[in-house]
Amino acid sequence: MSSIEELSDLMRTFVAERDWAQYHAPKNVAAALSVEAAELQEIFLWRSLEDRADDRRQDVEDEAADVLMCLLNLCNVLEIDLDAAFRRKLEGARHKYPVERVRGRREKYDEYDEWDPST
Repeated sequence: MSSIEELSDLMRTFVAERDWAQYHAPKNVAAALSVEAAELQEIFLWRSLEDRADDRRQDVEDEAADVLMCLLNLCNVLEIDLDAAFRRKLEGARHKYPVERVRGRREKYDEYDEWDPST
């Protein structure tokens, strides 16, 4: 299993070998990330909720990889420790969405709102 740091280093090397950093302003890389995410989403457009797009599995994998590449590149450009950011955000989500309040529920709630467990 690869670590985020290893993948980030691979991405950094890929960009450096091609001298592309000069084109990778944060706004451009963020836009590329959005485009790649939209291309992934497009595969599922007009399919049923249950359809896993198995007939386009390779396309899904390729677009998911493109999203990850852009995200890693953005984090490299902005010097974001993605591992630390992920862990911090997940811990916040654990606090905001405690298992005993949200298990099996899809509704979102504000942790400061009154919550009725019978709903």
